[in-house]
Amino acid sequence: MASSLEKAKQNPDSMKAKILMAARKIFGEYGFHGTTTRMIAKAVDIDISTLYYHWGEKGDLYEAVIRDINEGMRKKLMEVEKIIRGRPLTERIEIALDEMSEYLFQHPEISNLTLFRYFTKTRHSSQLDFQVPEFMSDIAYSMGLAKDRKNVSLDAKMKVLSIMNAIHNFVSGENFFRPMLGVEREEYRRAAKETLKFFNLSAFV
Repeated sequence: MASSLEKAKQNPDSMKAKILMAARKIFGEYGFHGTTTRMIAKAVDIDISTLYYHWGEKGDLYEAVIRDINEGMRKKLMEVEKIIRGRPLTERIEIALDEMSEYLFQHPEISNLTLFRYFTKTRHSSQLDFQVPEFMSDIAYSMGLAKDRKNVSLDAKMKVLSIMNAIHNFVSGENFFRPMLGVEREEYRRAAKETLKFFNLSAFV
């Protein structure tokens, strides 16, 4: 039997899918504890009972959001790996930074929720979390920092973390940094990507 998440993914126009998309954005903006089911229901223009019918309690919906994000990240990383496989290291880094930065800028709730998980002391009690260790291993392997995914050194993992944290900070901080810099969205995102390349290419190549 298909899960609620699977049903939502199978039918993007369904009420399940609309609630899920609204929940991603609102959890990303306010975190788990700052979000209420009423806020999500209001965003979709439904009553609270309809939300509970489709997704159950807030914790159930939050877990679906994290699963959805994990699946999306896994799919994107696989796409990037196919593109960069066999290329020189400089090209691998440039393409990976472009692709992952653009993906996260298009889905800022991922970076926001990741940073919430880093810094929020009172967390949702679920055992489900972002698949950071798996993602680190995949990225390290794709970049040529490890010979296989199952034997990734601490040094390689730390390098990957430095890259991902830099991207998350640029993405999550966009609305704070742009007014400070006095630039529009497209110019900010272009400059963020170029800055990421400037530091990481010199560090890795």
